[in-house]
Amino acid sequence: MAIKKTEPIFETVPRVFNKTVDQNGSRVALRTKDLGIWHDITWNTYHDKAKKVGCALVSMGFEKGDAACIIGDNAIEWVMADLGIQCVGGVSVGVYATNAWQQVEYVVNHCDAKFLFVENEEQLDKWLMFRKKTPLLKKVIVWDTKGLLAFTDPMVMTFEQLIEKGSKVDEEHPTLFKDYQAKVRPDDLAVIIYTSGTTGPPKGAMLTHKNVTWMPGAIDGTLKISKSDNVLSFLPLCHIFERLFSVFISLKFAYTVNFVEKPDTVMQNMMEVSPTFGYGVPRIWEKYYSNIIIKMDDATWFKRLAFKIALKIGQKRADAVMNFKTPGLFDKGLYIIAWFTVFRKLKERLGFENIRVAISAAAPISKEVLRFYQSIGMNLIEVYGQTEGTGATTVSPEDKTKFGTVGRPLKGIDIKIAEDGEILVRSPGIFKGYYKSDEATAETIIDGWLYSGDVGEIDADGFLKITDRKKDIIVTAGGKNITPQYIENKLKASIYINDSVVIGDRRKFISALVMIDEDNVMKFAQDNKIQFSTYKDLTGNEKVIALIDEEVKKVNKTLARVENIRKFTILPKRLYEEDGEVTPTMKIKRKFVNEAFKELIEAMY
Repeated sequence: MAIKKTEPIFETVPRVFNKTVDQNGSRVALRTKDLGIWHDITWNTYHDKAKKVGCALVSMGFEKGDAACIIGDNAIEWVMADLGIQCVGGVSVGVYATNAWQQVEYVVNHCDAKFLFVENEEQLDKWLMFRKKTPLLKKVIVWDTKGLLAFTDPMVMTFEQLIEKGSKVDEEHPTLFKDYQAKVRPDDLAVIIYTSGTTGPPKGAMLTHKNVTWMPGAIDGTLKISKSDNVLSFLPLCHIFERLFSVFISLKFAYTVNFVEKPDTVMQNMMEVSPTFGYGVPRIWEKYYSNIIIKMDDATWFKRLAFKIALKIGQKRADAVMNFKTPGLFDKGLYIIAWFTVFRKLKERLGFENIRVAISAAAPISKEVLRFYQSIGMNLIEVYGQTEGTGATTVSPEDKTKFGTVGRPLKGIDIKIAEDGEILVRSPGIFKGYYKSDEATAETIIDGWLYSGDVGEIDADGFLKITDRKKDIIVTAGGKNITPQYIENKLKASIYINDSVVIGDRRKFISALVMIDEDNVMKFAQDNKIQFSTYKDLTGNEKVIALIDEEVKKVNKTLARVENIRKFTILPKRLYEEDGEVTPTMKIKRKFVNEAFKELIEAMY
């Protein structure tokens, strides 16, 4: 008798949402802070608001497959709109709040959006710059109306008015929302994520309901997530990394999502919330790290000594654990003393005391920074993935992390290394393709495999090690292959260096453009009585250049001779996302920097 193969059953966002609400309706789903007080929103309320959003949109002509855009900082209205759109079969498209109006116009028109949700007056003003060029838009909905009380426009309505409209529609047609939910299929589009991209205009990665509902289960196979967890939402929601943890993983496991008041209150809100699960891009973890080091430099001699001794003890333990070794009894005893005298208090002051596991993703993080967090007793691990694979490909197990790697493939994900070293990925999380770009899709997905664009290798323990972006690998004039990312990560471990771009393709030697950590270098300047009036003055000061030179020399000692940075230049200006110089996750747009600072680069050669 033939054995019939059981095909996996894939879900949809509305089905997962309904199930979670049925089982956890009275539990807290979201928390937001207003006028100094944290307010709780239950799963029942969350679902009710999303339902009213969906009903209102349908009543205004929104149909299955239509797109709606959302632009604004993280907020409960953002995710309510997001799920309302998806639950009636629409496609939710996030737009970065920091985008210039021209970039917003591009996304709104490219995805053929029928509705646009905006946070406030600032975001509404962007739409007003191109309102005559969006004939498909039916309505613009604003959720924060401060400064807009006297504003009237037939195209604009408030989020409250939308909810009221949805409530009336729901009363008149009580089965409408359920009927639309039932029509949604796993292969239907759920979201389009516009990749910030370090080259060219953004591409719209199409993720299906199957993609976004499958990934949470795959992640849970490695990281044990439960409804007792709570997270702090602060990265841009239109980025797949934040969207996973604030929406899709939350939907499956029913934990609580806390929204920061503003992007610049992350550290304060972290202390107030004290999440059990932490995540961020490398720049967040690097900033916490440099702040700690700088503050310890200003501490009393006794505190400095205690921290130095505790850190050495912690590093010894971290090195053992990260190499799958068990620390000896004596070392364990020393670490317990270090924990109770130094590390426990440090984590409490940062709001890290309840973090079970923390994740760094979206860009590489230096080994030195990872080692620091492991040393103080915080299990910071790397996650590797890309938007096109629904955000995550490999994760280190909570109890088995390895320096220099990004973990093992998640359950259900296949990885292989091509002949040229490129990492290829296959899983139910692989995206449907790029919206309106068959050519780019065909270049990225070949025979079911996602061509990641990253070069790497798999070690004997099955852990993936990323070498660099395929297109970024440097071949020197002498024919040597250099991976700039490796050198740049070492430079970023310095508390005085924010980022860098290593140069050297077809050149006789390696050089670097360096971006200083402004806060820490300013403190150095103040401590050393260095006078400056502008950023350019600061970066051009001889003592500051000497400071960075010392940091570069430290890095050179850890590199092969061919990798040594022979010359460097400190960039005389800040890099801004609004100017297209860095991505929203703070990755430098290498192509832009190479073009914009061509003269500085040539001067080094």
